Amino acid sequence: MTEVRSWPSGISAITAFVEDLDAAKRFYGEVFGLPLAFEDDASAVFNFGNTVINLLKTDAAHALIEPATVASRDAGARIQFTIEVDDVDAMCAELATRGVELLNGPMDRPWGIRTASFRDPGGHIWEIAK
Repeated sequence: MTEVRSWPSGISAITAFVEDLDAAKRFYGEVFGLPLAFEDDASAVFNFGNTVINLLKTDAAHALIEPATVASRDAGARIQFTIEVDDVDAMCAELATRGVELLNGPMDRPWGIRTASFRDPGGHIWEIAK
């Protein structure tokens, strides 16, 4: 009998729905300094180590998740991605040179970490933390 691997063992991919794929590709390339791992007319994929972020046009997302619906960008934040960095303040300064406007931070959180967050062109929230 074949043993079934228990899960979860990690998240391999996250798909984020975006209205403007070109703007999202530029943002991810410039802000995160990552090359495209894959792209087609409806998507662009960036590799964040053990996880890939797939940016998918909202009009292509409907077929992926139906009968669920794709929420509009104006519906509000429903997810936050966190990236650990060595120095939050230094990374905030670097992000500013890349044209990124912070939503908040850098700040010390009551749970003992220093954070700052920003929004990508699709409205998804990114946090840097140490």
